Amino acid sequence: MDLLAEYRRATMFFEAGDPTGAARLLEPIIEAEPDNSSVRQLLARAYFQSAQLNRAEEQLRELVDRDPSDHYAHHVLGRTLERMNRPVDALRHLRIAAAMYSTNNDYATALRRVEGKVGR
Repeated sequence: MDLLAEYRRATMFFEAGDPTGAARLLEPIIEAEPDNSSVRQLLARAYFQSAQLNRAEEQLRELVDRDPSDHYAHHVLGRTLERMNRPVDALRHLRIAAAMYSTNNDYATALRRVEGKVGR
């Protein structure tokens, strides 16, 4: 299997609005290249977009564990936890992302929304 060609194909599926198809292509790639953060991030996003939230959380926690300074992984993990109706858990990751990248409006908006849910 040509992993790069499959990754590019998965990216096209994702960008075309087929996150489930992208995930199917990415799963064997991540098995072959478990340390590849780019593949893992796209897989997490595909799971998030296709509402496979437990799977998204698993991939995102792996990314955050490997690189705690990955603000994007913290943000998407926070959004995933928010969608899973776990705002208290989401708040920590959204705060980290917003602190690391304070000029990102999407991060600030998500943080305010979840803070409102938690009542802070």
